[in-house]
Amino acid sequence: MRYTFISGDCHVDLTWLPADLFTSQAPAQWQEAVPHVVESAKGKRWLADGADLGQVAGVGSSGRDPKDLKDDVRVRRMAETGLYDDGARGIFRPTTPALRIKDQQLDGIEAEVLYGILGVAGKLKSVDVATLVLQTYNDWLANFCKSHPERFAGVACLPNHDPKAAAEEARRAAKLGLRGGELVIPNAGKPLYHKDWDVLWQAASESSLSISFHSMGIRVRAPEPAEAHRYNLEFNAVNSTMFEIAGAEYMASIIFSGACDRFPSFRFVLGECGVAWVPYVLGHMDRHYKERYHALKLSAMPSEIWLRQGYTGFQWEPHVAPFAHLAGIDNIIWGSDFPHQAGLWPDSKKILQETLAGLSDEAKRKITCDNAGKLYGFIR
Repeated sequence: MRYTFISGDCHVDLTWLPADLFTSQAPAQWQEAVPHVVESAKGKRWLADGADLGQVAGVGSSGRDPKDLKDDVRVRRMAETGLYDDGARGIFRPTTPALRIKDQQLDGIEAEVLYGILGVAGKLKSVDVATLVLQTYNDWLANFCKSHPERFAGVACLPNHDPKAAAEEARRAAKLGLRGGELVIPNAGKPLYHKDWDVLWQAASESSLSISFHSMGIRVRAPEPAEAHRYNLEFNAVNSTMFEIAGAEYMASIIFSGACDRFPSFRFVLGECGVAWVPYVLGHMDRHYKERYHALKLSAMPSEIWLRQGYTGFQWEPHVAPFAHLAGIDNIIWGSDFPHQAGLWPDSKKILQETLAGLSDEAKRKITCDNAGKLYGFIR
């Protein structure tokens, strides 16, 4: 297949998965602990361990009701395609291969990288239950991608409570045919710079899996409950603005840890973390390393290690073009973020034409096709 447009960051959210996916694999004593669907006064919803995980066929990883987001421009645009009306009728386009391909074609892309059930494991009380849930999801994702491997590349969800468990699941995921692994950092059992993670970096290197640290945002101080009604709009605006900048911690942690030197074939991805901040942070990392932290004995300056082994992803960003060469043309991966409300689907090409204006055709092709295509095995 000849590729011209590949999305390096799309999603398969819990809210669009088969209702019995996890209960069909869980022992009797875990039926209420794993994600499952119940009828409620608000309609069909996903629950696990008593926690509400969102509406069936809802918006994004939180599964919000699209009716509650009618003022959101991107949600309204997705609704115009019938995505949520179909979901309400039990037609799950994001998790039905043939229908997902039609939605790819609606956006003009030929392939996409699929991230998974972000943060769900962290809402479960038991590590054993969380591990089962992630394994069950990874099995489902692998089978989904095998239906059209030229169209789908799956990123496995890895347990983050224990590096050895993450490494074991990464090796299993590679055998399943998945092409990357994803580690949630904010509530991980060890800091990202800890050498205990070496077992994962080694497993990823030996299995030819890149490891993604998809942004979960920066923890912003919430308003006091009594004032939430007054300040929720401001809080949410700040939260959304800070979301991608979490990637600075991931990048600095993995490079200063020396992992890239110990495992030179290791590749890492800052999922949905943006571009324009990257040269700013790399500049500070270079200066701090040279003047204060040279005892870390890296093989090269942090910015050089980044260009050698790191990637960052974005969907829309006003200043990608002027900063792209500083961040590395070969290190940037565009993604539509379908079916999330922060994404561009089904208007990706139109919006990117403006976003990437001023870059050469070669640079545009690398960012919107070749970089993701080569990293995830679409282009060999």
